[in-house]
Amino acid sequence: MPSLLLIVFFLQLSIHLVNTVGAPVINEFLWSLFNRLPTSTSADARSQTRLRREVIRLKREMNTTSSQDEFAKWAKIRRNHDKVLAQYDDKTNNLKSFKSTFDRTVTALRWIGTNGLRFFLQSWFSKRPLFWIPRGWVPGYVEWLLAFPRAPTGSVSIQIWGIACATIVQLVGAAVVAGLVLIREQQQGRQKIGARGGKGEGKKEL
Repeated sequence: MPSLLLIVFFLQLSIHLVNTVGAPVINEFLWSLFNRLPTSTSADARSQTRLRREVIRLKREMNTTSSQDEFAKWAKIRRNHDKVLAQYDDKTNNLKSFKSTFDRTVTALRWIGTNGLRFFLQSWFSKRPLFWIPRGWVPGYVEWLLAFPRAPTGSVSIQIWGIACATIVQLVGAAVVAGLVLIREQQQGRQKIGARGGKGEGKKEL
């Protein structure tokens, strides 16, 4: 059943990516994409940005105006500032409330699409062998472990295949991260050597 084999593998890969990137980062990315859509929330987000800029502008103008020499002008700016600030706070509170609901919904859908789907597949296909291993390749107790918990003996169960996929994904991910760190350290070392060489040439010229 190669289709189920691939589904389990890519499911474990998705779970690993979610755990590596982090749920808050994913939620923020989806939130920014959602605000690009023509919805009332996106309009509120744009309005909030406009009000924040207006609050900052009025605050600066109020700070540059003397409350003693130009009291009338300063009082007018202060009233406008307080009015815009109240509108900004109202928009911000509404967006925070909606974003909290949005985060909970996205978290629930993400769990259903990853861990929830994994639990469902492991329960639904727990008795079905994903593939068979040649007889006599491994001892009997190993065959029992590979078929755990309810697959036929001599086959590999979906639970064991999922564990194997998760392990491979984690090892490859760790190797990729280690390789990227090594490349970055090599680049930083070359930059330091180049900087030292440039300083040495400057001293020789002097």
